[in-house]
Amino acid sequence: MSQRIGEQRSAGFWPLAIVFALFVLFLYGPMITIFVLSFQGPEGGLTFPLRGVSLHWFHKLAEGLGTVDIGAAFRRSLMLGAVVMLFTVVLSVLAGLAFRKKLKGGNALFFITVASLIMPSIIVSLGIGLQFRLLDTGIKETLTAMDATSTLENYGTALGLLTSALGAHLTWTLPFGLLIMFAVFNRFNPAYEEAARDLGATPWQTFRHVVLPLIGPSIIGIGMFGFTLSWDEIARTSQAIGDVNTLPLELQGLTSTVTTPSIYALGTVTTIVSFGVMAIALGTAALLRRRSTKKTH
Repeated sequence: MSQRIGEQRSAGFWPLAIVFALFVLFLYGPMITIFVLSFQGPEGGLTFPLRGVSLHWFHKLAEGLGTVDIGAAFRRSLMLGAVVMLFTVVLSVLAGLAFRKKLKGGNALFFITVASLIMPSIIVSLGIGLQFRLLDTGIKETLTAMDATSTLENYGTALGLLTSALGAHLTWTLPFGLLIMFAVFNRFNPAYEEAARDLGATPWQTFRHVVLPLIGPSIIGIGMFGFTLSWDEIARTSQAIGDVNTLPLELQGLTSTVTTPSIYALGTVTTIVSFGVMAIALGTAALLRRRSTKKTH
């Protein structure tokens, strides 16, 4: 009787199941479609039906898409994502440690940091671009007043990959890192640190051997968020990048000029990189948990 009752479905189960299935299809359907179409044969087009199966368009992508240097854009995005990931992890952990104690003005600082999440991304990008252009004007006026002609001639702009673009991406990734770190430390039991100090550990030893292993999986998660959010970012980069482009910006520009499945091949490559980073992060987090479990036993 209990088994038969357990198998019964409520009246609203199937409508909700259909809505959920449609949501999953809407979420992942476009990605799967692009993935499939990127493996078309040489006669393939931008729509179905699929004309053959091959790696032809990936070879075309490796050869380059017109005047666009995809390889350089790919390397720029990787470098920017790695730097953003590093800054996000370090600043989030330091802020999480600092906010464990009551800070004067801490609430205001927290809300100012998180406020960037609700601001339109393009407005943030325009504001950062304007700030750096004003900085350029000030530097040029200073060099002119100092009569540093040679330096002025060689000076380009302060806008760049690791200046304005880095700052723009951190306005997006850092609030997520902070929220994760605050949640982690809110549940953190300080008894572990007290026990380490009672055994004679220094603050650094306590952090390294007690706190860091416990929050390690969360740090890896923050790093994954930092890289993947930076890797896919377009709006906050568009006005704050300067004279070069990241891979998402190149991909956006190519959508109006490239009319072959090579654009799908590029989308597939960028998606594989994102999934690869997620897999590495999840695998590393699982490894850390396993090692922690072995040590406790």
